[in-house]
Parts: sequence; structure tokens; C-alpha cells
Amino acid sequence: MSDALQPTESSLGNLNQAIARLKDKLTLATKAIEEARQDRARLETKIADAQNRIQHILSRLPEQNDTRQLNLLATDEPNPTISGDDHEPTTH
Repeated sequence: MSDALQPTESSLGNLNQAIARLKDKLTLATKAIEEARQDRARLETKIADAQNRIQHILSRLPEQNDTRQLNLLATDEPNPTISGDDHEPTTH
């Protein structure tokens, strides 16, 4: 066999260094993928929560023939009324 085809210590060392660099890059890429997966899961949860809030607001909209004002952001607790006040509460 010729000497040109024989691996040398320096070529093996270079190969080992290249493998170590690739291993480090692979570890970083794996961590980045996991972080992206976790971010996506958090965003999907936020989107679902927002959709639920929107659906809740939409369910509180009055019928088309109801011309009263409605406080869409109020809690489900009834609004306090002032005695003698026969007007619907409004928001400004």
C-alpha cells in the first residue's frame, strides 16, 4: 500500500476535530428545534385562549333586533343598578 493512502495521526486528529464540531452543531440544532417546539406549543395555547375569549364575546352580542348597548368586556356578574334608574348601563 502506498504511504499516501495511510492515515496519519494529524489526519486522524483533524477528522476527530471535525466530528467533534459536527457533534456540537448537532447538539445546538437539536436544542433550537426543541425550543421552537415549546414556543409553538405556547403559541397554540395562547391562540386557543384568544379564540375562546372571542367566542365568549361573540356569544354575548345582542340579537340584531336588540338596540340596547352592551358592555362586552364586563364580567358575568350583574351590573349594579341605582334605585330609580330605569336606563341600561353604558360604557364610555
